[in-house]
Amino acid sequence: MTTKWEAKKVNLGSAIIGSAITLVIGAFLGFGWTKISPYILPYFGFSHVPSNDWSSLDEVYAELSANYDGDIDKATLVEGAKKGMVEAIGDPYTAYMNAEEAKEFEASLHGDSGAGIGVEIALRENYIRVIRTLPDNPAGKAGIKAGDIIYKVNDENVLGEDIDTVSSKLRGTPGTKVKVTVVRDEDEKEFELTRETINNVSAYAEYDGDTAVLNVTRFDTDTGSIVQKIVENDFKGKNIEKVILDLRNNTGGYVSAAKELLSLWIDEDVVLVQKNHGETTEITKTNRGKAKLGNMPTVVLTNGSTASASEIVAGALKDYDKATILGETTFGKGVVQTLFDLPGGALLKITTAHWYTPKGTSVSETGITPDIEVELTYDDTNHNRDPQMDAAKELTIKDLKK
Repeated sequence: MTTKWEAKKVNLGSAIIGSAITLVIGAFLGFGWTKISPYILPYFGFSHVPSNDWSSLDEVYAELSANYDGDIDKATLVEGAKKGMVEAIGDPYTAYMNAEEAKEFEASLHGDSGAGIGVEIALRENYIRVIRTLPDNPAGKAGIKAGDIIYKVNDENVLGEDIDTVSSKLRGTPGTKVKVTVVRDEDEKEFELTRETINNVSAYAEYDGDTAVLNVTRFDTDTGSIVQKIVENDFKGKNIEKVILDLRNNTGGYVSAAKELLSLWIDEDVVLVQKNHGETTEITKTNRGKAKLGNMPTVVLTNGSTASASEIVAGALKDYDKATILGETTFGKGVVQTLFDLPGGALLKITTAHWYTPKGTSVSETGITPDIEVELTYDDTNHNRDPQMDAAKELTIKDLKK
């Protein structure tokens, strides 16, 4: 049975999809495809192919320009054409970003989240949900909880939008207000929040007796070196006998950072194989002489938001029997994106390869299944319970792979 909220959700979602299709069609026809393709295609790294027949698009644009009752902004149409071309590929990880979107994306890779409300969000059950609220932040103080569906931001429906888009709407200038509408148990709840500057380090360590917990929240350019320094400097004198590597909710980042982190456990060996159209194009090996944790009993914590570079780390450690994976099955993003700078500050992110673990396993769609399955519910999160971390700490050294 369709609930009242679900019915409204479907109608609004259909409206969004319909608007998007209209924009893409109009955008492609902007100046007349045959006129603009020689200028647009090189931006995407493609050569102009004169033999392509775009006359049908010209015909549609001719009718549009002759009969549309309103103004046509040609610059907007060209931007829409670029987005539409990339979206038509049907790959959720290949995307065109205009200058503003590119700036926000680059900032997010380096943890420069600016001001926001302090939530971690992820795609779960086809909705963008709050995974957890960060300690001492506006969202948690106001009553937003893990499991809440982000429904509207400033009264704008965001169902069907991607995570980057929703995140950008939640961020803003410190001190500014943002209204967030969530759905919880099919009830809508509205919160008016004041954005605050968020401190977002990529890696840090905590200690529990002789156990070190390495929290890696993303793979930034310096994440590997941060963890290397923690191991080399902070572990001294603490008599560390076990390491818990927490990769939960880590959606990835730079492959180079994953390689640096893996060098702590794996000494100069293959950790990643990339293939393009089935042919091996690149093999990534770890550094030599840095495997200070090579024989350290290790637990890796994962969940459904452990993705991309995080899966590279978990997959390699599992293949080499360097760690016990505990938690929930990972996201399953076994593809590699390459970033291409475009004129005017725009950015193109293209899936250029698929990657495989050292043993040749693809994680695409299937993810990595943990050795020990332990669920963490939204209720656990909202009541500050962490059965996954508890289970990891209870494992003895004899229980773990070496």
